[in-house]
Order: sequence, then structure tokens, then C-alpha cells
Amino acid sequence: MTSDSEYDDIRPYCGNEIEAARDRLCQSQEFLTLFSNLTQMDIDSIQNALKGIRSRSEFQQRFFGPAIQSLINTTTEGVTITGMHLVDKDLSYIFMSNHRDIILDSAILNVLLRAHGNKYTRAAIGSNLLINEWITDLVKLDSCFVIERDITVREMLSSSAVRSKYIREVIQENEDSVWIAEREGRTKNGDDRTQPSLLKMLKMSGPSNFSENFKELHIMPLAISYEWEPCDALKTQELYTRTLGEYIKTPQADMNSMLTGLSDYKGRVHFHIEQLTDEELDKLDNLPSNGDRIDALAAIIDAKIHKNFKLWPNNYIAYDLLHSVNKFSAHYTPEEKENFIRVMTQKMDKLEGNISMLNNIYLAIYANPVKNSLNL
Repeated sequence: MTSDSEYDDIRPYCGNEIEAARDRLCQSQEFLTLFSNLTQMDIDSIQNALKGIRSRSEFQQRFFGPAIQSLINTTTEGVTITGMHLVDKDLSYIFMSNHRDIILDSAILNVLLRAHGNKYTRAAIGSNLLINEWITDLVKLDSCFVIERDITVREMLSSSAVRSKYIREVIQENEDSVWIAEREGRTKNGDDRTQPSLLKMLKMSGPSNFSENFKELHIMPLAISYEWEPCDALKTQELYTRTLGEYIKTPQADMNSMLTGLSDYKGRVHFHIEQLTDEELDKLDNLPSNGDRIDALAAIIDAKIHKNFKLWPNNYIAYDLLHSVNKFSAHYTPEEKENFIRVMTQKMDKLEGNISMLNNIYLAIYANPVKNSLNL
């Protein structure tokens, strides 16, 4: 059972933990103030919405889901999804996606799944993001489970084995689905790639036969595309600072990214769900080693995400500007190009560093999905 004590360090809250966490959120002035600013709910309304919640499902349906829907309404031009017909309401899946926003990638997916009568996901979240008690309470009430970061190699092996077993049991118990990013941390440069180490972790539990092992997990590659990349300026500054070898990651930077991702304008947003078929997995058994099979599986997932990533005018504009061409001018208007340049200029003027390098990093964030689509 996924509530067993061996999972206590990583699992969502259960039993009496739920009401205790709810009560702590009701008393946390930092949480109440931030949440009020984000959602435009007054503090009394937040506390009243939390009162009486006794399960994670109630928390998601009555509190967090509506809050995310409110943010969708105020910070996007709408969210669309394709591929939902592939989701069987009676099965649990691993939705393995590219990762662009710390909170919203999985939170919006849950809103979309629930709107179509499907199960919520238990979302993976890095332990580095559990900066304080109220964040831990919030995400564990929202059925997140923890991926441990910054641990020794020996600890990582043990942690990976527990995580692998936990995820498989969630799927096999058929209570929830799972959302997990295809890589550790968000994609900062727009070049979405599946980390083989993630697939190795998943394989640590289950049957020894490669294809049968992954068939059990019902992996659904998920492509997430924001018209305006969440935290694009913050990502640009971080990537620039890393080129100088000066970047130091801090809890405050993580908090800033979470709040910026939630509050900033994102334009149109599109999700696409794709299948990983039994036939594709069966073919991998013919490869000579598990290492080859893992790499091939990562390539299959990447291809599905790159193919189904919704390319917006901003992506095509950035590609043409970065390469000084008009290759994709048919995909955008002069007005859209002018607006993109105006927004980019406003954001880059607020950053510190060589403006030419900053511009190129910013453009690459939007241009790399186009490059990946050309390489299919």
C-alpha cells in the first residue's frame, strides 16, 4: 500500500495528517497573504474554503483546483488539450511531460483531467522546493510526493528504489495517476530532453523483462506549451549567470520562480497527451542491452513531445530573429513580431549583463522547440 510506513518520507498526507495540515494553513499568515494576492480571494474566504476539508480529494476539488482555475482565467488566454480520448477513466497512468513551470504544469493537468471526469495525478516535487512548512502542507494536501535532492550517491540509490516502488504501486493500486517531469528540474533553455536516469529509476521495480516492466506503468508522454514561457526573464538571467560560472541556487530563487510562474501572463496554453504503445516497447526488447533500451525509450518520448509541442507565433519569431532569417514569416504577422520584440526588450532591459548574450539566450528559449520540430 502507498500509505505504508516505508513511504512516510515521500508520500502525500493521509489520515489525521490532512486535518492538521489544513489547520496549519488556516493559521499561516505568509500563506494566507500570498494566496490572497495570487487569487484575489480575501483571507476570510480562504480560511472558510479550507474549513471542513477532511481528504486530499476534497482539498483538490473544493480548494486548490478552483484556485488554479482562477489563475488560468486571469493569467492566460485559455487552456486547450488534445489527446484526452486516449485516457481511460478506469486506468491510472504516468503522465511524463516536459517541464516549464514548477507548479502549473501538473496543476493545470489536474484541472483538465477532472473536467473530463478523469483521476487526479499525484505529482512529483523536488525536496528543494519544500522551503517552509506551509509549502510542504500545500503540496502534500495536493497529493504531491517528494523527490529527494542534494543527497549522496548511496542515498540516491536507496531513494530511487523507494520512489520506483512507490510510483509503481500508485499505478497498480489504480487510485490515482502520476505526473512526473521528464527531467530533474525545469527546462530552462527550451530544449526538452528526457533524462535516461529517470527511466532507470522507474525500471528498478517491476518485472525484469524490459517491455513488460514499462507496459505496467502506462506512460503517456505529455507535451506542454505556453505561448509566453513562464519565468522567461528569470530563466534568461540564470542561464546567463551560469555561463559566467557565478550562479548560486537559493531557496529564495525557487520561491521567486514559483510565484512568478503563477502570477505572470502566459497567453495561450496547450497540452497534448500521446500514447506509448505496446508495439514500441516490444521492439526495444530486441536491442542488445538495457542501456540501449533506456536510451531508445528516451528518444521515443522526446520525439513524441517535440512532435506534439504546440508552436506559437512567438516560437517562430524567435527562431527567425535568432538566426537572422525569415524562414517562418508565414507563421506570424508583422504586428506579432513587433509585440514580441517590444516585450523582449522590456524584459531584457531589467536584467544585468551583456545585452547581446541576454537577447540570444532569451530567443533560444522560444526557438529551441522549433529546432526540435525540424529534427524529427
